[in-house]
Amino acid sequence: MKNKGAVFFSGLILILTILLAIPTYRYTKESSEQMARRYNSQLSPVIMIPGSSATENRFDGMVAQLNSDQPKKHGLLKIKVMSNGRIKFKGKISARDTEPVIVVGFENNRDGYSNIKKQARMFNKCFTQLYERYEFNNCKCIGHSNGGLVWTCFLENYSKNYDVSFKKLMTIGSPYNFSEQSMKKKSQMLSDFIKYSYRLPDDLIVYSVAGTETYTSDGLVPEKSVEAGKYIFQGKVKSFTQITVTGNEAKHSDLPENRQIVDLIQKYMLDGLKRQPGASR
Repeated sequence: MKNKGAVFFSGLILILTILLAIPTYRYTKESSEQMARRYNSQLSPVIMIPGSSATENRFDGMVAQLNSDQPKKHGLLKIKVMSNGRIKFKGKISARDTEPVIVVGFENNRDGYSNIKKQARMFNKCFTQLYERYEFNNCKCIGHSNGGLVWTCFLENYSKNYDVSFKKLMTIGSPYNFSEQSMKKKSQMLSDFIKYSYRLPDDLIVYSVAGTETYTSDGLVPEKSVEAGKYIFQGKVKSFTQITVTGNEAKHSDLPENRQIVDLIQKYMLDGLKRQPGASR
């Protein structure tokens, strides 16, 4: 009887081991296949975040300009992150579109440092969904105004959670020291960004663009506040470049449609086809 019991127990253990091994094998196989797809992916999205009070429609004019004189168009996927955590998708990415534009807006789009940190946390959840759904291995980042601050907060605190190369970041009129005109008084946000700048991806290429409606401001954000970004990025990323645009449409709210900035995005941010010399505008 004892031998029969031992045989039965051994057989039961063997069956349980096999049953447990099957889902483990399937999970390992699926994970390996997903890693292979991600590694071989040609998708390199351009992910844009608008500023406070703006929505996921903020970059419609910019995207239209980007597509106006290129034979290969960039698709547009709009995402709205709701305050309750729900994420709404509008649009789609076609199979042949290797460089789509993805715009992420927030229902809670208020100003202030505490809200910027909250948006960065919500964006992290959104990015997780994008990462799992589209299986890309690299992306480019663009933020207008507070959108650049959200990107900076995300890159410092969450970027290492992903097997993704964050290739380039362009901030447009982003007030790294809020309304302060001088570095003698640093905002808490700027102090924190400087403190945790060692967490930034060290292979990141950063372009900081400022508009100047007047000699010192784009009509809302002081130029010195935009320039404060150098204290965060210089020496911590692969390269950091400051650019100032003037003339027509250099006002803060006009910057996303500013022709000079659209040209800068085409020249420095996009991997696809560039505008041909002499192309109409």
